[in-house]
Amino acid sequence: MKFKNIISVCVFGIFLFSMCAICTLKGDAEYSESERRALAQMPEISVSSITSGDFMKNFESYTTDQFPARDIFRSAKSMFARFVLRRLENNGLFIADGHISKIDEKENEAMMDHAANKFENIYNSFIKDKTSNVYFTVVPDKNKFLASKNGYPSLDYDSFEAKMKEKIPYMKYIGISHLLSADDYYNTDTHWKQENITDIAEFIAESMGADARSEYKVNTLDNKFYGVYHSQAALPFIKNDTIKYLTNETIDNSVVTYYDTGMPKKGDMYNMKKAYSKDPYEMFLSGVAPLITIENPNAKNEKHLVMFRDSFGSSLAPLLAEGYSKITIADIRYMQSALIGSFVDFKDADVLFIYSTALLNNSLALN
Repeated sequence: MKFKNIISVCVFGIFLFSMCAICTLKGDAEYSESERRALAQMPEISVSSITSGDFMKNFESYTTDQFPARDIFRSAKSMFARFVLRRLENNGLFIADGHISKIDEKENEAMMDHAANKFENIYNSFIKDKTSNVYFTVVPDKNKFLASKNGYPSLDYDSFEAKMKEKIPYMKYIGISHLLSADDYYNTDTHWKQENITDIAEFIAESMGADARSEYKVNTLDNKFYGVYHSQAALPFIKNDTIKYLTNETIDNSVVTYYDTGMPKKGDMYNMKKAYSKDPYEMFLSGVAPLITIENPNAKNEKHLVMFRDSFGSSLAPLLAEGYSKITIADIRYMQSALIGSFVDFKDADVLFIYSTALLNNSLALN
């Protein structure tokens, strides 16, 4: 028995020594491609951080994030939970009808109020006396079509939309839920598929008195798309998605200008460098940009659309170009809303606020 104990201690010691050596030799990673997030770094050691307990708390996060072969262990844990423990959800995610989705059952009215107040301030400060054509659209999460149907808790999305309408009664509401289904969203991601929302674009444009009907060529990106839920679920058997993007003469000939720090820059509707980045969905209007203009030189009218949007608007805006001579796209997650009047002309424009339930239910990102 004593000999066995010695062997056990030696094996455990070798294991600890090996793990320490591997951690030292491999160095610390700054970013996890699979999880799409920055990893915790070694915290600074000081008397105050030790006495306050911050050092040990941060050190625990550091060791967890920097553990060798972390992705392999994450996958093993998820597989064990699903196939051995038979858990129907893991890390707040569930799989239904071929989709990975996130359980989100808590309605946060304070966040809804925060968003409504931001919109009202913009409306009163810059829009109210310039145009009466102001519209609002909520993009429902794909949970609307997956959760309750498969026995998982979720928001009451109809009630959510109704409450948001009540909070901004000065806008005309354009409901689109009746045109959507789960299959209009990527299986492994939160976003909708551009090739599936041409009817959404036409419906929204028609509701604003514009005509965005058009024919498109469907292009398939030769790069696998693993959405944000794929990395969080850590289940290797889940297949990747494929990104398709639409082109036609209007999209090809439109002049796209990006306004960020520095001088305005001409760019493309679809950023092919971003298409091969860690998040290929960012190919649509280059992902993050505070202000963008799309000018259609062959437009049949002089209509101007101002769109306030989150990432769902990135793939929608190109499909609205057919109906407008100019589209100005503002993202108040990345610019101060108080500055909008210095950059955007609202006179006689159509104004569309289009946001996802996920953003409206956690709207702190809005400036």
